[in-house]
Amino acid sequence: MKKTAIAIRHVSFEDLGIFEDLLKALGYEITYLQAGVDDLSPFLSADLGFVLGGPIGIYEENLYPFLKSECALIKKRIEADRPVLGICLGAQFIAQAGGGRVYSSGRKEIGWMPLYVTEEGKNSILAPLDGEKVLHWHGDTYDLPPGAKNLARSDLTVQQAFIYKKALALQFHVEADPSKIETWLIGHTGELNAAKINIPQLREDSRQMGPALVKKGRDMLHAWIKFVS
Repeated sequence: MKKTAIAIRHVSFEDLGIFEDLLKALGYEITYLQAGVDDLSPFLSADLGFVLGGPIGIYEENLYPFLKSECALIKKRIEADRPVLGICLGAQFIAQAGGGRVYSSGRKEIGWMPLYVTEEGKNSILAPLDGEKVLHWHGDTYDLPPGAKNLARSDLTVQQAFIYKKALALQFHVEADPSKIETWLIGHTGELNAAKINIPQLREDSRQMGPALVKKGRDMLHAWIKFVS
């Protein structure tokens, strides 16, 4: 019987990216569920659960009512001690599910900038990413759930990663496929222009810096799978 990996997706182009090939090589059958449209209940029983990014805020339940039930589902999986990896919005879901607060940071952090692991992070699966330039793309941040430790930071954002039970939360986008960055530039054009981001520079930075991160990103995922297994 094949192992299963289910990813909750909020926008089509923010997918598992560079993680897909590794998951398939490890024998996982990948299924995407669309938040706000699909029945998300199969997420509870998957061998691996992923919660991907998106341009909305977890606190916008009045505009997007499905956020409440999605968060409850993620919380239920975490409390059942089932592996979850959350990226950006997904990390914020994990924070809120664990009792942390999610809120606007008041500024956008978008682009390729260094990630620094904390003292706690030096003994974690994120250690190989210390000092690496990774793709940041967010305007929200979070307070840690009780008992969780911050594993990484950036120059602009203190909270960039934590482990809570069998859930790994990553504020940054190590999964993004640099060869498909154009889909992000198109899909997020409104946000990029509002934040006065230099789109040609972001495209060029992705071309230059993205490929070097592919192996380290996959190695990190592989290490997490071993950790939760």
